[in-house]
Amino acid sequence: MSTRVSGPQSPIIESRDELVTYLEAGSKPESDWSIGTEHEKFGFNIKDHSPVPYLGPHGIGALLKAHHERFGWEPILENGNIIALSCLDCPKGGSISLEPGGQLELSGAPLATIHETEEELRQHLTQVGEVAGELGIGFLGLGFSPKWTLDELMLVPKERYRIMMRYMPTRGKRGLDMMFRTATVQVNMDFGSEADMVRKLRVGLALQPVATALFANSPFTEGKPNGFQSYRAEVWRDTDPDRTGMLPFAFEDGMGFERYVDYALKVPMYFVYRDGRYIDVAGASFEDFMAGKLDALPGVRAGMDDWIDHLTTLFPEVRLKRFIEMRGADAGQFRELLALPGLWTGLLYDSAALDGAATLIADWTAGERQEMRNAVPKLGLATPFRDRTLRDVAREVVTLAQGGLTRRARVNDSGEDETRSLKRLWEILEDGKSPADELLEAYHGPWKGDIDRLFETQAL
Repeated sequence: MSTRVSGPQSPIIESRDELVTYLEAGSKPESDWSIGTEHEKFGFNIKDHSPVPYLGPHGIGALLKAHHERFGWEPILENGNIIALSCLDCPKGGSISLEPGGQLELSGAPLATIHETEEELRQHLTQVGEVAGELGIGFLGLGFSPKWTLDELMLVPKERYRIMMRYMPTRGKRGLDMMFRTATVQVNMDFGSEADMVRKLRVGLALQPVATALFANSPFTEGKPNGFQSYRAEVWRDTDPDRTGMLPFAFEDGMGFERYVDYALKVPMYFVYRDGRYIDVAGASFEDFMAGKLDALPGVRAGMDDWIDHLTTLFPEVRLKRFIEMRGADAGQFRELLALPGLWTGLLYDSAALDGAATLIADWTAGERQEMRNAVPKLGLATPFRDRTLRDVAREVVTLAQGGLTRRARVNDSGEDETRSLKRLWEILEDGKSPADELLEAYHGPWKGDIDRLFETQAL
């Protein structure tokens, strides 16, 4: 989740049209399309596999400080605490931030190729691993915390999370699990026009359950199998119905930037950021804020920075900002972190692949899409769809992505194209075993039911 930094107040929003214009300004020529990869991971104490606190000489705060001192990334502070690092001018940088339970997130820079994404991931894991190792910290890439209870996890010192923590339980049963015990990998993709945005949004929404099944990697809760392929995806089903889900309106006639703005305006707010602090307005209307009618801030009207903040508090399966965020995958190992941008780049950045994906989903009904989303957390690739399974659909989808990456023909210094990023997905499809299946086999086999072996064998 993005981190707000103090600065001059943005201009007051005078009309709804400005909100539409803001989104529309994200349209870019194809030559400027880029790939932004974000991924989260759980820190753990190598000595005893306990969660890492924020405070203390071996905490996440100390890790961020050490990273700043060694690699020069600029610290972002809130109430004197380092809560993020920024390196926006780095060729392969972006920012490092903290999720509510201390999950460490890399928000990668916008890059031109999957090869550059691979370099960025390697650089990040090497740098973080270097300072973490000296502090006795390891990291896991999974979709859900495999061992810890909610009570064991601390809240990082970010006020916006305190507001969310108070509000979440009023909207669903698993909001706190989402905040503290989930981790994801997502990809940010560009669009060329309103029509291109709508097409990519629809393909992304319809195929998000396929991504969930391929990358399913959260089969444990509090040390035991939980009966799910992606428990992270299941948690999202009972988090907050106002701001999550499959956006069925996106498939209706007339979909465009205006329809998304109308949806976003209906989602209740969490907070307002003013004078370096977060003000709790949870449940309030952004339209009332635009009119200066918030009870907590009478007469104060929304600026464009407030709109940008509000957009970051919407959590549908695919999220629209000035780019499109693909949000359906569990965090994973290095090859899985690389495969997700490979999948969506191949599908969305090649016209023939996008045509094929749009044709594939063209007659899927809203009911079918929702049924698939409901079933996939437990059944994964075995989810039934019409007269076949999601594994069959996934094979078609990965084939389309393979063709798209082949036609993109972006090669690295060794002459290899971007299709190498999909190798892990072909292995999953060939064996019919998701990452979750492989973890469960190890748990019931060589680990002999000992969840601590996961920390020893699966650390990033």
